[in-house]
Formats: sequence, structure tokens, C-alpha cells
Amino acid sequence: MTTPFKAMQAALDIVHSSPHPKNKIAASVFSESEGFLVSHTNHWPTTIALYIGMDTKIGNSSGTIHAETACLTDISKPTEGASLCVTDPFCPNCAKNIAEAGIKNIYIDERGFKKDFFKRRSGHFESMSMQIAERAGINVYALNMETESTIPILEVPEDYVPTEDSPIEYQELPQASEAAFTSAIEAAEKKHKRRKFAIALVEDMNGKTQALTARAHAVIGYTMQKPDEAIEVMRPIDKYSFIQEPINRLIMHLSRKGHTLIDGFLYCSQVPTSREQVNIIGADIHRITIGNTQRCRDPHGLRAMKQLSDARVLNYS
Repeated sequence: MTTPFKAMQAALDIVHSSPHPKNKIAASVFSESEGFLVSHTNHWPTTIALYIGMDTKIGNSSGTIHAETACLTDISKPTEGASLCVTDPFCPNCAKNIAEAGIKNIYIDERGFKKDFFKRRSGHFESMSMQIAERAGINVYALNMETESTIPILEVPEDYVPTEDSPIEYQELPQASEAAFTSAIEAAEKKHKRRKFAIALVEDMNGKTQALTARAHAVIGYTMQKPDEAIEVMRPIDKYSFIQEPINRLIMHLSRKGHTLIDGFLYCSQVPTSREQVNIIGADIHRITIGNTQRCRDPHGLRAMKQLSDARVLNYS
């Protein structure tokens, strides 16, 4: 039986192998019902490290995959209802990914709260990471590994159901083909018009082919229907935002449901953000089709696309 303490120990056993020179972090994701335990450190994907380097930013993003995200993209079974252990308090970007992946419990090594790294970013943890966890219905605990005790930080009522007013859209297809992919894109372009969206063709757990569409939207648990929440959601705090970009939503939803991306069938209506592009590579995706290659949320994404294209790390079409 995998307990939070065993899963945390698995993360602690590898944390010092992280290639990051300053902030070495490791995480484990585990599920008793699905029978998996996956652990990773924060790291640079091999192709980025080899062909671009670890000292070069990708657009305005580091080239690293965070430990939590690395775990979530390395599981072939559904992560919905699973638990996550991490050696350090999680950042807002990882909080959004954890929420979209359907994680139910987060366990943090108590010693992580005493590190200088956390002290420098504790404001983000309180003002965003914990808010995202609460809205998504995620329980958060600290673990004392010496006494094997659990300290509740946030416990959500069992009957709580998070708001989700822009769910992932599904369309079953007879098979994956360029024609079916093009048709799904054309239909989505008409429906979503100027909204940023992404499409993936996947094989679900039953072996059926599905076209999944996700729009850029507030992270699960938040709504953009009420004016007061819309203002809160749209207001970024430093480099972080409550908005979850569509590629990140899709990647995490694949983990949540145990879907498998059919390689080559990923589309975004405009150039993804720098972080989205790094996460694409971290998820071992090799090709993406872009609708408008001149449009992006910010110029950093355009720069990231040029870097990754020139280095042949990611194939754009």
C-alpha cells in the first residue's frame, strides 16, 4: 500500500538528482485505486538541454519542467482523484495544472516551508496557490517525515463540487485522419471565433477516437460569469494569472482522464505561450499545428516558437 509518507520518501530519494543548480524539487503522484506511483524532479527536457541549453530562457519561460507537471504528464492511467506529494510548496502555475488534472490531495514536506526559496515566494503561495486549491476542492496537508504525522492546511467538504463553466468539449470520430482533424478545426474556428482555443485528437480509455477542444479560461473552480470574479480572475499577480491556457488545459485533461494524444494531432488557434510550449516538449509531444502564427498572448511566445523551431526541438505546421 502506498501511503503519503512512502510517496514523499520516493520524492525525497531523488530530489538531489535534480539538475537545477539552486532550487531542487521533487514530486510524486500516486493512486491506490489505479495502482501507480510516479516520481520526478524539476528538470530540463533532454532536447531543450541538448539543443538550446540550460542557461537560455525559452521566450520568457525557463526551459524546465516543474516536478509536479513532470509527474502528471508521465502517467497512462487517470489522475482524477489521485494524490500528489511535493518536497516544496507548489507555485500557482503548478496549482492550476494540479487542479485541471483532478488531483484530490496535496502533501507538502513540512521542511519545505522553512527554505529560503519558499520565503521569497510565500506571497504567491498564500494569495494564489492556496486559493486555486480551495476553489478546485483540493485538500492540502503538510507532512512531518520524522514523526510521520499529517498537519491539515486546507480540508474541503466532501460534497464540494468546483465550478466549471467552460468544460472540455468532446466529439467522437470514426478515426484519426488529417481530414477529420481539419474538419474539427474548421468547426471550432466558427464556434469560438476570436477566442484562443486548442484541439487534440486522442484515444480514450475505451479505445475510441475523440476530438477534444479547450478554450483559454479561468482555472477550474473559478467562473467568468460573475463580474466580480471575472475581474479577480483576469488580474495577473506579477507573472502569474488565474487563467489556464488551452494547451495546458488539454495536456492536464489527458492526464485526468487517461487519454492518449494521437501524435501529430494537436492544434492551437494562435501561438501558445512560452510556458505552454515548454510543457508540450515536457509531455513528449513532437508536433503542433498553429492557426495564426503571427498572433500570441505576448511577444515572448513568438520568440519561443522561433527558438524551438530553429533548434528543431518542436515541429510547427
